Amino acid sequence: MDWIDDAPAPPELPVLTVSELNRMARRALEAQLPLLWVEGEISNFTRAASGHWYFSLKDANAQVRCVMFRGRNQYADFTPANGDHVEIRALPSLYEARGEFQLGAEQIRRAGSGRLYEAFLRLKAKLEADGLFDPARKRALPRFPRCLGVVTSPQAAALHDVLTALARRMPGLPVIVYPTPVQGTGAGAQIAAAIRIAGVRAECDVLLVCRGGGSLEDLWAFNDEAVARAIAASPIPVVSGVGHETDFTLADFAADLRAPTPTAAAELASPLGQELLLQLERHARQLQHHLMRKQQTEMQRLDYLARRLVHPAEQLRRQQLGLDQLSQRLGSAVRGRLTREQLHVARLSQRLVTPRHLIQREQQRLAALDSRSRRAVQGGFAQRQLTLARLASSLAHLNPEGVLARGYSIVQLDNGTVVQDAASLNAGDPIGIRFHRGRARAKVESTSEE
Repeated sequence: MDWIDDAPAPPELPVLTVSELNRMARRALEAQLPLLWVEGEISNFTRAASGHWYFSLKDANAQVRCVMFRGRNQYADFTPANGDHVEIRALPSLYEARGEFQLGAEQIRRAGSGRLYEAFLRLKAKLEADGLFDPARKRALPRFPRCLGVVTSPQAAALHDVLTALARRMPGLPVIVYPTPVQGTGAGAQIAAAIRIAGVRAECDVLLVCRGGGSLEDLWAFNDEAVARAIAASPIPVVSGVGHETDFTLADFAADLRAPTPTAAAELASPLGQELLLQLERHARQLQHHLMRKQQTEMQRLDYLARRLVHPAEQLRRQQLGLDQLSQRLGSAVRGRLTREQLHVARLSQRLVTPRHLIQREQQRLAALDSRSRRAVQGGFAQRQLTLARLASSLAHLNPEGVLARGYSIVQLDNGTVVQDAASLNAGDPIGIRFHRGRARAKVESTSEE
């Protein structure tokens, strides 16, 4: 047995404290296991005074402790409760103080919402490519709708919110409800059918599509492709008021106007009655002020015309006076003219010559004029005869008929153009030839420059 005693002793393992062991285990876990998504059911949920969340995540066979610090959980869009089925994005680690394996959660969502959100994004991209969300197709809401339509569930709180808002803003505005489920299997198809029915009936001027808030699963009916296409095809402008301000659905993108809540949808679609009354009162005051100013202006104009108005008797008296004045002026003018004419006659009488002398003098002047006119006529007639003969001779030289009579002819194309250059013709061209008497048709056999 001596050989056993001579064997080398095994190296001694280091002795670790519990803290060192847990630290090594934590580092090994964090180095080997990456950040990952884990799905399970919430249990033992506790919200500490520090704001941190402590809970367990379990399934049918196992559970794991989880912590979500305040710096992370403040960005969650809901506070989980025991029994909630969730998905957490967490880093596996070890709580050194107790040696407990745990998950450090960085993000939390309801189970299935990730897949739903991915489906939401894919359908949104498809509908956007089809032009359903194009801002150019958005229609303006009528300023004074005569009737509002509401597509929602009759049992939904959204309908109560809409009716309450309308009763406050515009109590007399008629409302037509197109009932439909807003959650559950087949709700999307029924919502789309209700929108189409409202469009066919054409009973209202604006259509509200609304429901209250909820999870992504609760609002999923409003992400249905049929609902988005029905809204885009609606002949009635559509206001979407689905969920809360942070909730967005495909119905919001397809609608002509998106409201953050059902109450806001009712407020956007209806005028404020109190405001209209104030405007009406303001317009009434402006109209009354305008009428008063108009009345005062017309009264002043009437006073001015009344001052200018003269009684008919007074007008006759004034016209009579004017007539008397004109009569006096006319008498004076006639007497003055008569006196002047009498003086003129007297002067002419003194210069008067006997009629026989005047007749003789005029006869001599007439005879002289007759002689001059005869000579002028005879000379002018002879001159014009010479001019006419000269013009006739010139015209005869220029007359084409005279040229044709001397044996010449005129060659023309079919369109009547006169051919002046043989180079403009080609062999085989049809031509017309005009003679002094008659015409002939011919065809060109050849041409030459000479």
